[in-house]
Order: sequence, then C-alpha cells, then structure tokens
Amino acid sequence: MSVIPESNVDVLIVGAGPAGLMMATWMAKCGINARIVDKRGTKIFNGQADGLQCRTLEILDSLGFGHRAWREANHMLEICLWNPDENGIIRRSDRIPDTIPGISRFQQVVLHQGRIERFFLDSIAEASDIRVERGVMPSSLKIDESAVEDDAAYPITVTLRHLSEEEATPKQSSTSANGQSVQDGLFRSNLAKDDTQDLLDAAKINAKANSEEVIHAKYMIGADGAHSWTRNQIGLKLEGDSTDYIWGVLDIVPITDFPDIRMRCAIHSADCGSIMVIPRENKLVRLYIQLTTTSKNGDNSGRADRSKINPQMILESAQRILAPYKITYRKLDWWTAYQIGQRVGTSFSVHERVFLAGDAVHTHSPKAGQGMNVSMQDSFNLGWKIASVVKGHAHRSILKTYQSERRRIAQDLIAFDHKFSRLFSGRPAKDVMDAEGISMEEFKAAFEKGNMFASGIAVNYGASAIVAKEGSSEEQGDGTDVSVANAKHRVISDQSLCSGITVGMRIPSHKVLSQADARPWHLHEVLPSNGRWRVIVFAGNTNDDRQRDKLGKLSEVFSAPNSFLNLYTPKGARYDEVFEVLLVHKAPRQSVTVLDFPEVFRPYDEVDGWDYNKIFVDEVSYHEGFGDIYGALGIPQDGCIVIVRPDQYVSYVGSMEEPAAVNSFFAGFMKEQHAKDEAPTNGTKV
Repeated sequence: MSVIPESNVDVLIVGAGPAGLMMATWMAKCGINARIVDKRGTKIFNGQADGLQCRTLEILDSLGFGHRAWREANHMLEICLWNPDENGIIRRSDRIPDTIPGISRFQQVVLHQGRIERFFLDSIAEASDIRVERGVMPSSLKIDESAVEDDAAYPITVTLRHLSEEEATPKQSSTSANGQSVQDGLFRSNLAKDDTQDLLDAAKINAKANSEEVIHAKYMIGADGAHSWTRNQIGLKLEGDSTDYIWGVLDIVPITDFPDIRMRCAIHSADCGSIMVIPRENKLVRLYIQLTTTSKNGDNSGRADRSKINPQMILESAQRILAPYKITYRKLDWWTAYQIGQRVGTSFSVHERVFLAGDAVHTHSPKAGQGMNVSMQDSFNLGWKIASVVKGHAHRSILKTYQSERRRIAQDLIAFDHKFSRLFSGRPAKDVMDAEGISMEEFKAAFEKGNMFASGIAVNYGASAIVAKEGSSEEQGDGTDVSVANAKHRVISDQSLCSGITVGMRIPSHKVLSQADARPWHLHEVLPSNGRWRVIVFAGNTNDDRQRDKLGKLSEVFSAPNSFLNLYTPKGARYDEVFEVLLVHKAPRQSVTVLDFPEVFRPYDEVDGWDYNKIFVDEVSYHEGFGDIYGALGIPQDGCIVIVRPDQYVSYVGSMEEPAAVNSFFAGFMKEQHAKDEAPTNGTKV
C-alpha cells in the first residue's frame, strides 16, 4: 500500500475564482508559503461575472494590473432609464451618469471574468512560485482546537484528492455562430492566452488522478462558491431567503433597432417585466431579463425548475419587454438563469483559522454588479492580515476584524440588493393611486443613491484595533468585539483635522509631485498593495518656522529606539518592509530639496544610497495640472498625520504635535521584534 504524502503550508486556498485568486495574489506579493487548489480542470473563458466597480479597479491598479482591465474593458458612462408612457409604450424617461463624477479616477467597466482571472494568474506567476493546482479538491477537513492559538502550529489537516480530467471538466453549453446550442465544453475565447501550458497541465491531472495527499496548514480560506464544501465542513450556514423573481441572462451580439443598446439601460415594461442592458466588450451585450412565467419545483424548496428555461424562452421574454422594438441574435456567447436569493453567513470563520470569502458567505442578485467585486474585496481585506500574522508582524487578534468589517458590508449589501431587486423586478405604477406598482421616481432615486454604494467607495469600516475612531466596535461592525485588547493603547482620531478624509474609508487619491524629480503621481500610485503600512505626514509649509519645528520633533519621536519603526520592524529587514513613512508638504518645491528634510523621510542604505521616493509636494505640475490635495482633503496648514492600512483604508488621523499616538496605535496589535534599546539594522546612515 502506497504512503500518502504529507506536507505543511502556511495558507491553503480552496477555490480559484476571483476571491481565491485575490487571496493568492496577496500571498504571492507578501512572500507567504501558500497553495491554491480548484476542482475545475480549467479556467473560465466566457460568461460569469463581468462588472468592475470603481473601488475594484483601484484595488487591481494597486496590485499592478488595473491598466490591463481598464484597457480591455467596455466603459459604461451613462445609464438610460426606459419606462412605459401613458399608452404603455416604453420611452426613454431619463439619463444619469453611471458613475458619480469625481468619486474615483476610475469609472465602472465590464469585462468577463475569464480575462480578470488571467490578469490575476499572470500577477501571481510574476511574484511567486504559487500556481493554481487544478483538478484538485479537498475530501476531508479536521481542526486541532487545542492548537488554534499557537502561532507556530499547523492545526488544520486537509486531505486533497486529485481528480481525473473528465471529473475536473465542468459541463458548459456553448453556441455556434448560427445560434444553435451545442455541447462542446468551455468556449475558447480568442482573447485567451496560448493554452499549451494548460494542455500540459491537463496531462498532469490524469497522471495524478485518484491519488491523495495530506496538507497541514496554519490557515485555510474557502473561496469555493455558494455551494461551499468548506462552509459545510465547518458547520456554518447561510441565512436569508429567495424571492419569486426568476431572471434569465443572455450574452449575445444583438441584432436590434433599440437605440440605446450600447448604453447601460434599466427598462421597465408596462406588464411584461424588466430588462437590464449591459454593453460589453467585442460587441457583446448582456441582457438580464425577468421571466414572468416559470414553473416551481414540486419539493417546496422554493427553487425554480431550470429545466423549463432555455435561451429561446429568455429571448422571447426580452422581445415582449422591448416591444415595439425588435431584438434577436445570431451569436449567443453564454446564458444562464437564476432565482434572486439574498443570504449572509452566520459567521465568516472558525477560530480565525478557517475563513470563508465571496459567494461562500453571501449571495445576492447580480444586477447591481456587486458579486465579483464584493467577493474580491473580501479576500483583499483578509489577505494582508493573514500575511502579517504568518510573518510574525502582528498578533492574531487582527484576524477578528475580517468578520467585523466584511460581514457588516455583506449585511449592508443584502439590504441594498433587497430594495434594488424589488424596485427593478416590480411592475411600474400606472398612476399615483397604484399602491401595488413601483414608483419610477422612487426607482430613479434609489438608482442614484445606490450608485455610491455600488461604486465600492462608500465602504466605511467600524472602530477596531486597526481603525482608531470613536464609538463601539460591536455597533459599528457586525456585533463582534474587535476593540483594542489593552485600553492604554487605544487612540482616537481627530476627524476635524481633515474634512476630506474619513477614518475607516479608503483614502481618496489626488495628484502630488515627487520632490526629487517633479514627476506627478496619484496618491494611490505610491500606495501599492505590498503588505506595508503607511504613515503619511501632511506637514504643511515646512518653510514656516513653526511647521519645520513640529516636523523636527515628530521625526525625533519616529526615529527613537522605542518608536514603532524600531520596535516592530524585524531585525535585519529593510527599513520599509513593514512601515513606509511618507511626507507630503506644501512649501514651494523649488525652495527646498530632499536633503532639507529629516532622515526618517529619506532613509539611507549603504548600497542604494538615499531613498528619494518618499517625499512629495502639493504643487502644480508641468503637464498634469494641480492635484491640490490639501484643498481636496480639507487639510489645514497646521498639517496632520494619517495612518493608512496595507489595503489603503484610513486607520488614524491625528495632530503632528502628538506623534506618540502613532506608537500607541501600533502597540495595540503589532509584535515587538527586538528589545526597546535595540534598533533594527536598516542600513548605515551618513
């Protein structure tokens, strides 16, 4: 009998959809020993999720490949609202911007999930040896509860089974050019990368078919979808309900006389249901179509009988809703049908060792374009925290903030989706006396208000050990206590110091200039997702004696042996491995040089010399205008200190005259790396 191989890994990720790949990207960027497995034998080539909201694009940009999505995607700039007139004929009743102007340097776009997954895979490969292991699924999961609080332990034991290629190949119906459905596996998009390596990997799957191995892991993430195996194994549930609204989805190249087919449209017919039009790349258009006649299963499960639904039935529903306009197609790229369900997990983890992300812990309708975005943002929130704990930089207590922050977001999303779906699926009111109908004015108002929520920019995390603001962490989160363990380390932000920065929200981005070479940068561009905390000092006009004096005293505190920089940076590590100290001043750029500022803002390395990339100025650029970051963020001339988490969310805002508060903040959850009188070897200063 052959011996089953066993191995240790710091992080095991189950599921290689967007949530799992986001987690794997964090692990790759932070140098964590991780594995990612997926039961599918190949990646997605068409269909599935397609909307990318503003915040998601900011995140992808921080990971180094936002430009690829931005370039390939279809950009949606305007929403057209179509409603029935007094004669029941649909008319365009309004136009509104798809993205609220000014909230981000990106606007909402659409690009199919297969391309987004490709960008992740390329990024992971560039940064690490981590590769998605396809055709692999877990078959058992055990947790040693006696070891869950031991940082050095591997308390999770998972048995992995390698599938045959046939078992690992999902069945997907594609369509030939004449519109006739054929069963030919996954559609091979011409946008797909050369698949030679995929074919070689498929051969490896068969070579390992039906073999098993045992993995011992410190942490595990179940990003394995709405039917999550991981969730079932750890005994967690989704709570919520489903509606009677049944929707079909078609990805087609439409042949139509409808004039707004290349705009995002919300169309309500008088009595035939509703359509959402999403223009996509390569002339494709996605139609979300309400199906008004469907059969229910006889098992009282509340689920629709999908066997009665097919592309022709969905198209006929679309034709009735769009009348008197005509629509048909000769090319169908993908289709599906779903019943709107809104559910949230009772918990997002067990023992802060096995975590769930994405559809494994929340499901909702796809029309608001939230599913893939919120799923990726779940693991974007969690990834840097796990990396920080695995590397020994932070205490395990910060892992509790994942549930507190993301479960609250999921609850808010379900509430938003419930209202949005009801308004979208309901019959338009015939007049003000029609109490059962949906008011189109109410729908427009909800659509406009929902735009901010849907953008992802409105996320506001509650008080916790890593978000220093007033109030109860239980009330501002999902009920979990994530307050600072030792009350003496709790600090409270002074939100009045900068009206344009909200503690708990992502820091807005505006242009600043490099002091060293005058190059303009968006602030987000100098905050890449690499696991580092940022302490940004907005120092005002440093030619002013008072501001220069404050900056000097602040620098002394930051450089002291007992400062956060010296206590929590590992011995022998580069000076900015854990913390990056940045300066944004307002003195005239040509009146000062980099060398006029304290050394903590321009660290010295005996090989690389001075670091010229950490001092910026709020000034007009030669070619790209004036970012006016002080004005845009409401920062006074007295300046302030802003602590930004590795995921670009603001942890703390405080006075330049209270730099010791920064030490207190980090003392609440960071691990001391060496004695207080022993400074790290950050290079020799001159």
